[in-house]
Amino acid sequence: MPKKAAPPANFETALAELEQIVARLESGELPLEEALNEFENGVQLARQGQQKLQQAEQRVQILLDSDNDAALTPFTPDSE
Repeated sequence: MPKKAAPPANFETALAELEQIVARLESGELPLEEALNEFENGVQLARQGQQKLQQAEQRVQILLDSDNDAALTPFTPDSE
């Protein structure tokens, strides 16, 4: 089982790391076990990035809500 790496500090770092993983996988030079570990790390990064994007979208939606009389509520991410 691969070691669980600490999640990247921010979205941009995760994206850059994911791009590096994709490049290593596309090179075709990794042994099978290493390629599988890289793939698993890439899937985790992609999911984390997707979650960050969804949270950002929710924040934007809250800010752009057209109902000016609605009570403002603080944004609380599910897990961060």
